[in-house]
Amino acid sequence: MKNMTPKEIVAELDKYIIGQEKAKKSVAIALRNRYRRSLLPDEMKDEITPKNILMIGPTGVGKTEIARRLAKLIDAPFVKVEATKYTEVGYVGRDVESMVRDLVETSIRLVKQNKMQEKYEIAEKIAEEKILDAIIPSKKKQTTVKNPFDFILNNPYTNMNKDEDDNNERADLELQREQVKEQLRDGLLEDQLIEIEVNSNNAGGLNMMDLGNEAISISIGNIFGDMMPQKKKKKKVFIKEARKILREQEAQNLLDMDQVISEALDNAEQNGIIFIDEIDKIASPNFKGGADVSREGVQRDILPIVEGSVVNTKYGPVKTDHILFIGAGAFHISKVTDLIPELQGRFPIRVELENLSKEVFKQILVAPENALIKQHKMLLETENVKVDFTEDAVEEIANVAFLMNEQTENIGARRLHTVMENLLEDISYNISDIKEDIIVIDSEYVKGKFKETVYIDEIDRYIL
Repeated sequence: MKNMTPKEIVAELDKYIIGQEKAKKSVAIALRNRYRRSLLPDEMKDEITPKNILMIGPTGVGKTEIARRLAKLIDAPFVKVEATKYTEVGYVGRDVESMVRDLVETSIRLVKQNKMQEKYEIAEKIAEEKILDAIIPSKKKQTTVKNPFDFILNNPYTNMNKDEDDNNERADLELQREQVKEQLRDGLLEDQLIEIEVNSNNAGGLNMMDLGNEAISISIGNIFGDMMPQKKKKKKVFIKEARKILREQEAQNLLDMDQVISEALDNAEQNGIIFIDEIDKIASPNFKGGADVSREGVQRDILPIVEGSVVNTKYGPVKTDHILFIGAGAFHISKVTDLIPELQGRFPIRVELENLSKEVFKQILVAPENALIKQHKMLLETENVKVDFTEDAVEEIANVAFLMNEQTENIGARRLHTVMENLLEDISYNISDIKEDIIVIDSEYVKGKFKETVYIDEIDRYIL
């Protein structure tokens, strides 16, 4: 990531998102500025705050996808929230600070997963030993408590012979374990059933109170810490499953959670991205009180978080000064200027996203790495049915999606999902009865499927 220029970031986004060059350019520069800031001296680093972005455009044009792909590109903690949910229960609404707490939880999950990846090599060796113990218990597992007076009561010569027998038995046991270890590594025992000890998930949780719809759960385990030992339970599983369970369990045991939490908090503060969707719904075009009071109240609650404040979480305080906020909304009823002036000033970069044309729809169907037509073809190929789309069929699908958006509600690229599902519905349903090796879908097939829903409107509008 450190070596990626804004142009290279846009090129990566182009693999999944068609069009919207202005928006891609803005987020790429914002991302690169974070890297540039990290190279500055500490005294200047704290002075430079991220330039938050406001994306303006109708639903389904790629606002959320750009932000989500950007976060995935740099493995940064990312949270998407709807601004409208904070108005659900009146003026106070839900706890707006919960967006920062969600970001911290996401950051901890990311850091924990990365740390566990580093521990997997050691954890696999420990897991292998535990599986060996389940198949052939080691000598130390078999030994029983000895009488401390055995040496006095028994003949020392007898004890010498016994020790020699023990040594021979131990050598035989080690040989057996080595043979089983080789078989385990060769994958010959994967379907053998064994009994292992796993951590019990029954943590004692006590729901003490409910504040602003955010339940505060207090775990008895957290109160007493290490005073309460981890509960174990026995479980019978196949060796291939035991290997995964024990590896995860041992990797978890090897983690230093204090270090994970410390790194996660820093990661959330320095690299976190919060995407606030539906931000136009909390703007009030004509302030008249009533419900508008709630909307303006939410704006004022969001303001200190975006400006930079300290939010208390159960893992410790988090500063929001350097979190990147990306706001998004259609703004077809309200305008950006209907937001309170202080909040407007905290989103200095404004990008207008364009409506999707027929040509863009066509590109979305075939160009991205996760192209929609590619997805449907692969799904059907799992049942040995090959579907081939002609070029004129792709063009017709794009045309149908465009017309449906024009005639009904404009839902952007999401319309393509509706069109593709309707188009392939009969093939998916009758898949067990299909005998053809290849099913070719052309423009006539597409027109036939949608003649009652799309093209009928073209005729009706001319009838008096």
